[in-house]
Formats: sequence, structure tokens, C-alpha cells
Amino acid sequence: MAGFLAGSLLLLLPPRLGWCLYGFVGVSMLVPPLLDGRPVLDSVYLVQTTLLTGLVTFGLTRLSELVRVLHESRDELTRAAVTRERLRFARDLHDLLGYSLSAIQLKGELIHRLIPAHPAKAKKEIEDILAISRQSLADVRRVASGYRDLSLEEEIASARSVLSAAEVEAVTDVRMVKVSPPVDTVLATVLREAVTNVLRHSRAAYCEITAVEEDGLMTLSVTNDGVTEGYRDASPHSGSGLGNLGLRLQAVGGELEVDRGPGDVFRVVARVPAQGAVELDLDGSPEGERGWLVA
Repeated sequence: MAGFLAGSLLLLLPPRLGWCLYGFVGVSMLVPPLLDGRPVLDSVYLVQTTLLTGLVTFGLTRLSELVRVLHESRDELTRAAVTRERLRFARDLHDLLGYSLSAIQLKGELIHRLIPAHPAKAKKEIEDILAISRQSLADVRRVASGYRDLSLEEEIASARSVLSAAEVEAVTDVRMVKVSPPVDTVLATVLREAVTNVLRHSRAAYCEITAVEEDGLMTLSVTNDGVTEGYRDASPHSGSGLGNLGLRLQAVGGELEVDRGPGDVFRVVARVPAQGAVELDLDGSPEGERGWLVA
């Protein structure tokens, strides 16, 4: 019983006091054999068994507590991973479909105006809507499968077409070399979100897109006019696209700069090394962490 007492002292008291009393209980077991006139070997045996029983009691109890904590930590990590995956999925859907749906909406309004007077032009715009909708479906499938690659040059061409349909003068300046696929995808996503913001949150008449590579640093800039304090997309949950872009750029060693210029000018600038800091998957995590978690 003295061994269980020594183990309980280790478990219930502060470490310094517990270990002192643990040793005291062990040494105290020298006394009973001496009082009974028993051999010294019995005293040593009682001290040894008391201390050993105390350590076993302490160790098994602490082990059970550590196993419980380990299970709780594993469950918490699982919940955190599922939450991160849900955020990734929501972020990707926002970045992909926000642009496509805005383009479909604008072209639909343009078709509504063109049908009475210019049916041939309306037919051409309908073909563009079909192409955008097919691309949107492909993008959603890529998100569901956990990966996608976008091209900045293709997105610039698409942005020029969409801005033209919205009667926004688009000026582009592209001077870039081949960049790594993760950087290309991130910059294409930045351009999509920036153009979406131009269409939804401004009355722009002019938009300038520049993509320039210099000394290994890729700079994408989107500048537009028509930004007023009172004009904003009135739909609820209008999104957090710029915050998402900042996280994506940080993951590849880049940075995002957003500022208001003189008058009604608004500018979004993304700077990132042309080859990127790490190879990324869809949600900006290091390669090897991609995949789905189901709860």
C-alpha cells in the first residue's frame, strides 16, 4: 500500500513536493523491519518495491492521460483539416465562378439589348456565353478533383473580351517570360478577381492590364477608373476575393498591393518571383497535401 501512496503523491502534488514525499515514503519503509528485528535485506526489499510500485502507478496513470489527450488532439486536427478544406473549396469557387458568372451576366444584358436591332451580333455573344459556361463547368470539375492550372495569357485574352462586352476600354501590356505553373495559376486567379471587381464594384470606362517580368520578378497590375464611394455590388455576400488573393500570393512568396489613385482610380498589383517559392496545389498548400477530407 505504501507504493500506491507514493504514486498518488506524484500524481496529485506539484512535482517538487511530490518527488520529495515520494522519496520520503520509500525511505520510511526502512523503519518497520528494524522495529521487528528483521534482516537488513528485508528493509532494502521493502524500499525497492515501494518505490517501484509508486513509479508504475504514476507511469500507467500518466500514460492513460496522454493517450486521452492524443485522441482529443487527433480529433481536433481532423476538424481543423476539414475546416481548412472547406475554406479552400469556398475560396476556389469564389475565385473561379465569380468571374465567369459576372461575364455571363454582362453578356446576357448585352444580348438583351442587341436582339431587336442586331440579331447577328447577339448570336455571336450567345456563342461566347456558351464557351464561358463550358469553361465554368470544367473549372468546377477541376476544383472537385483537387487541382487546376490556369494560364495568365489566356486569362488576359478572356478579360479583354469581357471588358469589351461591358463597354470598358481595355489596354494590355504583356512582357513576360515563361513562369512556373503555380505562379501562372496564381496570377491568372488574381486577374480574374481584379476584372470581376471592375465589373461588379465600379462604373469603369477604362481598364489597363500590365504583366511584366523584370529581374526574375513578375508584376501584374490592373488599374481602372470609375470607382466611387457610393457604388458597390448590392448583392449579399459579395465575397472576400482580395483577402483570398493575398493568401495565395503569400504561399508562392509574393505580395498583393491594393490602393486608390487620384480621383476615381483603383489599382491592384501582384508581385511574385517568376518561378515561385514552392510548388503548390489548389489551396496554396505545399505539394503532397492535396486531396479531400470527408467528415
